[in-house]
Amino acid sequence: MDAKERIRQLMAELNWSEYRLAIESGLSQSTVANIFNRNTTPSVVTLESICKGLGITLAQFFAEGDMVELTPEQQEMFRAWSTLSKEQKEVLRQLILVMKAK
Repeated sequence: MDAKERIRQLMAELNWSEYRLAIESGLSQSTVANIFNRNTTPSVVTLESICKGLGITLAQFFAEGDMVELTPEQQEMFRAWSTLSKEQKEVLRQLILVMKAK
């Protein structure tokens, strides 16, 4: 699977548009559009931004079948996480760290 196809697959799983991917990744809409419309191969830096926006690592992006399957509960949490703003994600992350320390 090539990078463009993998990005499309992940976007479909999250029901994201190119616009949503651009917003979450901090990339311009033209950068994202070029990946799909001009058959541009994204650079490593661009892929890192996309992965960060998707909430995954580069290793997870390139993994084929070796990733651990998420439980339905984990999938629900991931989908909810994906809808949060950066500020909300940070608040939730801090809450989890506090809860984990107890």
